[in-house]
Amino acid sequence: MPAFVLLVRRRDDGDPAMRIGYTVTKKIGNAVVRNRIKRRFRALAHDILPVNGVAGADHVLIGRADGLTRDFALLKADLAKALAKVSR
Repeated sequence: MPAFVLLVRRRDDGDPAMRIGYTVTKKIGNAVVRNRIKRRFRALAHDILPVNGVAGADHVLIGRADGLTRDFALLKADLAKALAKVSR
């Protein structure tokens, strides 16, 4: 996806809880920019992950430069599409 990379790994520990992590490298920008992208990702995960996430798996969103400027509705659509691909 243009704004992020999604990694999903099943834990196989019998716990159905979904966990999520966020990472944005220094190549993307300074601390203010990185934290703003992570805040957007947290809001995105809060909206999409409970419905479309993989139960019993760890999800990691790796930020890209477009994560700051991409429209939030497009980010939601991108995450839903990425989760649909992963769940197949």
